[in-house]
Amino acid sequence: MLLLLFITSVTAQKRNSIVCRPGFTYALSNSIHWGLNKPVITGLIPYSSAESSGLKLNDIIESIDGIQVNDLSSMEISQLLNNETKDEMILTVGNLATSGKQVLIHKDCKKSQAITEDQLALAFNMYSLESTSERDFICPFKTTTTQSQLSFDSFKTFAFAAIDENNGKLETYINNSIEKELTKKGLIKTSEKPDLLIQTFYFFDKNPNYNEGGMSSSDKEKTFRYSIAAGKMLNLPFLPVGAVESKAPYLLQFGFRFVDQKIIPGQVIWECEANELLSDSYRLEDYAAIHIPLMCMQYPFVKYSRNVPFKTEVKNYNYTGISYDINKLERIADVDENSPAAAAGIKAGDIIERIGNQKMDYSSEEFSSAYKQFITLTMDYRDPSSIFTDANGFTRCMFWNALEYPKVSDAFMNPANLTAFSYLYYFTPYVNPIGVNACSFFIKRGKEKQEYLIRPTVRSEVSIHVN
Repeated sequence: MLLLLFITSVTAQKRNSIVCRPGFTYALSNSIHWGLNKPVITGLIPYSSAESSGLKLNDIIESIDGIQVNDLSSMEISQLLNNETKDEMILTVGNLATSGKQVLIHKDCKKSQAITEDQLALAFNMYSLESTSERDFICPFKTTTTQSQLSFDSFKTFAFAAIDENNGKLETYINNSIEKELTKKGLIKTSEKPDLLIQTFYFFDKNPNYNEGGMSSSDKEKTFRYSIAAGKMLNLPFLPVGAVESKAPYLLQFGFRFVDQKIIPGQVIWECEANELLSDSYRLEDYAAIHIPLMCMQYPFVKYSRNVPFKTEVKNYNYTGISYDINKLERIADVDENSPAAAAGIKAGDIIERIGNQKMDYSSEEFSSAYKQFITLTMDYRDPSSIFTDANGFTRCMFWNALEYPKVSDAFMNPANLTAFSYLYYFTPYVNPIGVNACSFFIKRGKEKQEYLIRPTVRSEVSIHVN
């Protein structure tokens, strides 16, 4: 768990000792329906210029600084996006709502040896798994698209098929959920000659082929999926993807399709269907609430036809605006403008002697070693009922046991544990039982020494995307 291994890997350019990141990730599309051979946005870095510019997931990059991408190779596109002579660029993008939209991206440029609090929050996330974690999950979605070579940006409006009056409440809820996701993408609901007609289908019942004694211990493992509405991972009564059907007491099917009303009327252009094996009864409304946003993530850009992998990154951490020198962590490599640290008077080049009562004159290897030791020493203070596996494959991730918060706090206060970076979670009761989120930084600047009180901002970052 060396800190160096946790530095975020994103598209970046290096100019002398400066690294600039555009704030987004992309993939070259091989879809005949969406941005064929062009870059499509697959991820946005929270709080980046790319995010604030209005760039969105699945946007197609049409041109970079006025240069059309149509006839460029992947290498040429990468070179334009990572032009080391420019700190900003203008992208022309298209999506379901608009085409030819221009966005100005200011790249995030920092010294190559600088490590940010965003990166450190993930590096030390076992201090506060309640606040920060990376997790993977798979949904048994089957997504199919038409074989016709048409672009999905031809379809701008939609309507729903007539609902079944016997299930009016359920179908109205499902349709409203789908409408919410599609309008986010720029589509418009209309009753006047819609481009798309949306049909839904669903089924839930006991499994007639269920073998009561056939479920193994692996089938009983917890299944977690992320609920965007709840803002967290939920433990759901689903068998793992790939389980044998006879081991499931219940079966559930849920899906919806987009039917062409404009170009080839009656043609299904896109369909997503889920077939789930359940260990217990489950409401279709609850399934729709969690899974419709996930299913819609593959429209209009489909990456997987079956068993879609998702990744969630949830971070809540104290932001002061300080970046640290990875080669000498007590040295401040950079301070963001207009940040809490800048407001307090902290400057690049300052040496941090202590954060609270925790000394900083240790190498990244020493911090990493102490961090692993801290995890081992405090494992008994965690709640076994909350256990999960994170995206790095660590199987013993658990939240803190609330009854053990005083012991946890004592462990954070112990100087021997080298927990200086626990200030990133100083807003939590297990790190800081006092409850006042203000951090004391003891700074050495030349021959002068001074205590600076920084009042951080709690940053909340949530990213969920098709992996």
